[in-house]
Amino acid sequence: MRRRTTGGPARFTFAVLIIAVPLLLALLGPLFAGEPGPRAASFTIGGGHWAGTDFVGRDVWRQVLLGGRPVVLAAVTATALAYAVALPLGLISALTRRGWLEELLMRPLDVLLAVPSLLVILLVSAVLTPGAGGLALLVALVNVPDAARTVRAAAAEAAASPAVEALRMQGETWWRMAVGYAGRSALRTLAADAGVRLTGVLYLVATAAFLGVGAEPDAADWAVMVDRNRTGMFIQPWAVSLPALLIMALTMGCNLLFDAALTRRDPRPGPDRPPRPGPGPDHPPTDGTAPGPRRSEKSSP
Repeated sequence: MRRRTTGGPARFTFAVLIIAVPLLLALLGPLFAGEPGPRAASFTIGGGHWAGTDFVGRDVWRQVLLGGRPVVLAAVTATALAYAVALPLGLISALTRRGWLEELLMRPLDVLLAVPSLLVILLVSAVLTPGAGGLALLVALVNVPDAARTVRAAAAEAAASPAVEALRMQGETWWRMAVGYAGRSALRTLAADAGVRLTGVLYLVATAAFLGVGAEPDAADWAVMVDRNRTGMFIQPWAVSLPALLIMALTMGCNLLFDAALTRRDPRPGPDRPPRPGPGPDHPPTDGTAPGPRRSEKSSP
């Protein structure tokens, strides 16, 4: 008995609707923000500010319109850069037959992985003065070790399969073995990891901005807004809840979108997709020929 599957177009549409709200605000929000008005008292509601004011008396809704672009750009850029480095490192480590090469690639990453991510960002910022782009590079750097280990672990089983050995014997290129087979086999795991990693990147960007790295402490940034306005959470909740809900919609929408897209494209048989029956004694061939006689297990001398 087949289990009823969930998903399909409904899940994909739901994911697009969720992620469209923060993305549209991030892309089009600055066009509708307008000029800043006079500041009011901190953490108040009313007086022409339908979403209230923040910790320095600025209009919360205007800050929301302005604050989406930097956080989305920083998070997406850092995540993409991290995987741009982690994917080749992880795939090479999974497919190589040379133990020294794997040790050379992974052991330095283990050393970097042992150091707290925020400490690395603070140490670098103590020597340099990174802007928004520099912060994205730093966040990508501290995410490379964990992402590379995830890629290696996800591709290791496929790399040790007989299919890869057959591709090697046929003289196929490394690109076909790594990306065409091992990478595709690990695609679902990597997509789930990318959604979770995006959440961690947002946390690092917000924490670094609060400490004055990459952004000013009072910058119009969703992540900074959540951190800086939390002292007035029970007085004026909109200053925290609006950017927090948008960040949550962004991360949840990415996870749902990746999962829905992979579900629609996954052709592999599974518990919910029984394999198509082939020719056999109970399923005759479909080419118009008649099935031949069944051979006996014991042949006569």
